[in-house]
Amino acid sequence: MAVLAVLIILAAAVVAWATVRPEPEAPAPEPLPPRPAVVVVQDLPQLTEQLERWGGSGAFTGGVLVAKGDKILFRQVYGFADRSKGQPLALDSRFRLASVSKQFTAAAILRLQDEGKLSVDDPLCRWVDDCPAAWAPIRLHHLLSHTSGVPDLMARPGWGLRRVTPATPDELTADSSEYGLQFEPGTKIRYNNAAYNLLGHVVQQASGLPLGDYLRDAFFAPLGMADTGVEDDRSDVVMGYANLGGPPSPQPDHNVSIIFAAGALYSTLDDLLVWNRALHGGGLLSAESYAQMIADHAPEDTPDERGRPRRDWGYGLFSNSLGRQVRPDFLDRQIYHTGSWSGFRNLVTHQPDADVTVIVLSNNYHQREAVFLLSQQGMAEALGRAFPTAMNR
Repeated sequence: MAVLAVLIILAAAVVAWATVRPEPEAPAPEPLPPRPAVVVVQDLPQLTEQLERWGGSGAFTGGVLVAKGDKILFRQVYGFADRSKGQPLALDSRFRLASVSKQFTAAAILRLQDEGKLSVDDPLCRWVDDCPAAWAPIRLHHLLSHTSGVPDLMARPGWGLRRVTPATPDELTADSSEYGLQFEPGTKIRYNNAAYNLLGHVVQQASGLPLGDYLRDAFFAPLGMADTGVEDDRSDVVMGYANLGGPPSPQPDHNVSIIFAAGALYSTLDDLLVWNRALHGGGLLSAESYAQMIADHAPEDTPDERGRPRRDWGYGLFSNSLGRQVRPDFLDRQIYHTGSWSGFRNLVTHQPDADVTVIVLSNNYHQREAVFLLSQQGMAEALGRAFPTAMNR
């Protein structure tokens, strides 16, 4: 009887094994497109004249690139990579991206979603050990869209000390877990570097790789972005400066470890064009994930900003009519992100209808208005709009 029972059990197991079908694996992402050759056609005379004045006077230091599709309409650098050495900027100079980095972290989450390894609807606590009870309602979507309620780094006591103290990703996650939420997830918008650091933790948990390694393997290496990566002391990033009275002052103490997934990348003009062509051209993400990235995720009652229509809050990107802020104005909608940290000020923007990309990278923190105006001058001239000459205050 015992032998018969064993045979019956074995037979049942064989039948069960034969009838259970394994879960289908998520389809592998399509290979990324090859890096296009650089084709430069200097075709923006008004922007050229503006930058010859500002670059020569020091009113702007950095790099500007304007492209329509794969055709580069303007590409030049002005000023010094290191003033103390008299070293000029070069077309392949590496700039600290600051918060322009957020779109790369967001794209990593969405690529992992396309790979079937996670979903933006996942609870954050699925990916965090010893997850605090306050985080139970947070989804990855809330972190991506700045609606999580997690207090930002700069909104916490002791920010001045944290700003200059190196930290690991695990330490940053532990720091964030000590604080309650500022609001119920999904009910308000508040720009949030800490949320993107938590997303970096999720990328590492889901991929099994450090964030920089995942970005390299998934995006940078396939796209040929050899001058893009996570900043460290060997990255050869140009010196950043600030206007603190007298000549521009160097800003060597960057400590990007505390914004490892929110602002720690460096890149170049050409690499960023390759990235934007692949991202907005459909080469990086599925159509569904890209649509999520550029959708507006702000609560319906989010107010206008400074008397102007508010921006759309996407995942690591914003969308708005930036040309409203210059004179004469223009209303073309642009997908963009700014960045500012420790001697750098940047703006990367894309007009999808005409496929125009403008990249402005400055290694001077206090050239915010110059960076913005130049970005809109380049965009307006490439679109055939009236050339802006001033900010619209």
